[in-house]
Amino acid sequence: MSQILIHDGTVVTMDPARRVIEGGAVLVEGVHIRAVGSMAEVAPLVAADAERIDARRMVVIPGLVDGHGHAGHGLVKSLGAGHAGAWVDACLAIYAHGSTAAFWAAEAALVSLERLKAGVTTSVSLMGGGTDLIRNDTPEYALAYADAMGRAGTRGYLAMGPNRAPFPHRFVRGEDASVRELDLDAQMAVVEETLRAGRGLHDDRVRFCLTAPVYGADRAADGLDPGVVRETFERVMDLRARTGVLFTQDGHRDGSLAYALELGALGPWALMSHSVDLTEADIAAVVETDARIVHNPSAIMSIWGRCPVPELIDAGVTVMLGSDGAAPDRGYDMFRHMAQCMHYHRRHFRDPKILPAGKVLEMATIDAARALGRESELGSLEPGKKADIVLVDMHKPHLLPLNMPVNRLAHFANAADVDTVLVDGRVVLRNRRALLVDEPAVLEAAEAEASRVMDALGLRALTEPPPGFWGSSRLS
Repeated sequence: MSQILIHDGTVVTMDPARRVIEGGAVLVEGVHIRAVGSMAEVAPLVAADAERIDARRMVVIPGLVDGHGHAGHGLVKSLGAGHAGAWVDACLAIYAHGSTAAFWAAEAALVSLERLKAGVTTSVSLMGGGTDLIRNDTPEYALAYADAMGRAGTRGYLAMGPNRAPFPHRFVRGEDASVRELDLDAQMAVVEETLRAGRGLHDDRVRFCLTAPVYGADRAADGLDPGVVRETFERVMDLRARTGVLFTQDGHRDGSLAYALELGALGPWALMSHSVDLTEADIAAVVETDARIVHNPSAIMSIWGRCPVPELIDAGVTVMLGSDGAAPDRGYDMFRHMAQCMHYHRRHFRDPKILPAGKVLEMATIDAARALGRESELGSLEPGKKADIVLVDMHKPHLLPLNMPVNRLAHFANAADVDTVLVDGRVVLRNRRALLVDEPAVLEAAEAEASRVMDALGLRALTEPPPGFWGSSRLS
């Protein structure tokens, strides 16, 4: 079996002892890690023909995990230039009426490349977004997206599910302008078909999971029959139980987690994103069910409210980090989101001791793996685990001196410092060059699809600076 030896690096293991090994080595054999330790400890296990990767002046870490993002967002970055309502409307129009299989594949290839170059080896993305729009009229688009993710070499989850009541929902195929209107039965049929067709994609590196709109008890009663909401969740939870997949939701706040408990939507298989301004009942529901929280510190929702991350961690809740990427105003650089997380909560408590650098790195690695139910496979550099490994070049002005590596990673590093990435024991990025995809072709296809859909839907005006963009303290 082929071996790769990563040698002479600073190995931040994230193992139970949180060992940091100076001059350390990681031996990869096949898709797994065989050994981690000093060079003297690992050397006897190394085959003569092993490939060697010199990690001097680099930090070696587990692959980073992004717990929440949106398929499609990579091609709608910045639209509206700060007018969130205009950007949301554009997303809804593009995803429901202007997108094609080529659009979804081009966007998936683009953001997978961005993630790999940021050291993100595992991600969770909803098949759409804006508010609650999931493109679920056909399995074709989601499967095209998932295939492009896998071809880039990444590991990830793509969430499918029904859209917000009332039904039906109208979709237009961008390829031929044909129209479909889908009620709940039709949407659930497509979702189930997609999950079935997507099993085992790319050696099981790409998986599907489920989603559903977030409702609060007050919102459900606001002009909407609560019975429709309950029927939706009964259908989704039944499918989840039958398939054993993860369940994720986007936009919890202010009582909605307590309502999710009533709907049977909480458990250790649930990743609940944003979760701002939580009530005591919300927190109690999460603690009771061992549901997991995805904190997105750079998101617009974290401007509107605060996810009580330190309080949740102190209550024993597993919290992972997410980008909420990549639109309208953020990307997939998890180093950026780690730094944002620390400053965000320290400012709230006016206490620089809140959320140490080690904790936020855990939230992007081993805690994230635990949230996905995969801590036995991912999230740390330990023998027997999947060889998802990132080498960060630390020999740069903003990262010197070469001490306190975890602090420097969380506070000072950025995506551009990632040098080499392995996923499943395969080198997918070396010297910042992607090895499995043609990067210029990926960029050209993404630009072409973004341009096509903006022209097709008359959205070019959203690329122009709005009133107040220059010379003012706020947009008009």
